[in-house]
Parts: sequence; structure tokens; C-alpha cells
Amino acid sequence: MERFLYRLSRSDHAAKFVLKGALLLRVWDPAAYRTTRDIDLLGRLASDVEAVAEIIASVCRERVAADGLEFDAASVSGERIVEDAEYEGVRITFLGRLGNARVTMQIDVGFGDAVTPAPRRVDYPVLLDMPAPRLKAYPPETVIAEKFEVMLKRGDANSRMKDFHDVWWLAQHREFDGAVLVKAIRGTCEKRGTEIPARPTALSKAFAESSAKAAQWRAFRRRLNPTSCPEDFTEVMTAVAAFLQPIAAAIAAGEAFERTWSPPGPWR
Repeated sequence: MERFLYRLSRSDHAAKFVLKGALLLRVWDPAAYRTTRDIDLLGRLASDVEAVAEIIASVCRERVAADGLEFDAASVSGERIVEDAEYEGVRITFLGRLGNARVTMQIDVGFGDAVTPAPRRVDYPVLLDMPAPRLKAYPPETVIAEKFEVMLKRGDANSRMKDFHDVWWLAQHREFDGAVLVKAIRGTCEKRGTEIPARPTALSKAFAESSAKAAQWRAFRRRLNPTSCPEDFTEVMTAVAAFLQPIAAAIAAGEAFERTWSPPGPWR
């Protein structure tokens, strides 16, 4: 994935995309990398499937110093994301080749989301001694805002354990300005038409102690480094609630939230 990101960063299309999703964890801490099968991007262009597919094909053809990988521009295909979609989007798939091995690539591109504060240019960590991709990326505040919005929207039906993991990880490792985080959450929820209740279901004790959620968490955790996060889902959700509940209460009450978070908390 990093070599495709490098080609994107070198192309004339780099300014049209902002990196988001699980790959960002590696930007903030290479040891925190969470396995993902796709590249998530925010597109700063029209949400036209054919236009996005042509751009990705162009990136596949981008000439760079030999790195052993080839991306097949002729294999690029696109479709609109409709199943279980959290946002308007386009999914692009294509093939990569490393010697005789074939790799299926997937890129999900979303459109129209608010980003607060503005995207920041980052150097993406590389595993090999090769030039690093340098491209715009989501700030942590918007990552949290989008994941919290999904928690609010899905309530008890939420099985996206990766969202709880990522918010937990950020709260354990990053500092936050409460006012900026509130602005990001408000912006995302307003853009997506999602209300923010004072006591969200996903932050409740009943949700944290649900046996069904605990089973989903165990299944998710098996795909991670088992020492990278707590085994107990209740422990994870207690930390997530301590981080997000005061914000939800302040927003619902229309109050300012001039507090700061130093990991692992609490807000002060």
C-alpha cells in the first residue's frame, strides 16, 4: 500500500485526496499499525465513479524509481459504495504485481466530509529503504469525530470494533484540545445529519458489559497484536466513555468545552 501512496504523492492528483482510515495509525505510531485491506481517502473532487477510476489508473501509470511493484492500470474498476455505507463513496479495485505474486488493491474514496482542523501534510512511514510518501492526512480530531458519529448513528447495532479500538488508542496516546475536538465532532455530525444526545447508547454501561459486544471484541482482537490493547471490552469502553461522554454532555447542553486531555486522561 505504501508504494501506491508514494505514486499518488508524486502524481499531479495528490492534492485531490486526503489520507484517512487505519493506515493513519501507522503515521502516529508505527508500532500501532492495525491490519487493513484497503486504503481510505477523502476525495476533493466530484464523486463520479469513472473520473475517480481514471485518476487511479493514472496513478498506477506514474513513473517512479524501480521498487519491484507494478500496478496494472488496465485492471482498474470502480463502483459506488452502497452496501453498509456510512457516507457517499466510490470503491476502486485493481491488481498489483510483485514478481510473480498478484496483490488485489482496494481504495475507498469518500466525499464531502468536514475536516477539522485542516488536513496536515505527513510523511508516511516506510518499511523498506525507499522514498516515503508525503501527502495530506486527516487530523486525529476528525478521525475521532467520524468514528464517534458512527457510534451515535448505530447505537446498539454497532459491531465496528475497529472504531472503539481506534478511539481508545488515540485517547491513550494523544493530547487533545477539547474545544477543537468539539468543533470537529459538531462539524462531522452536522454534515451527516446525526444528533448528539447527552448520553449516547454506545457509551452506556449496558453496552460496555454486553456479552455480544465482548464476543465481537474478542474476534476483532485476535487479528491484532494481542498485547496492543486490553482483552476486556468493558475496560476499553470505560476508557472510551471517559473520553467522549463529557464532550457529548457539553454539546447536548450547548456548553463550551474548554478543557484539555493528556493521555490517558481525564479531561482537566
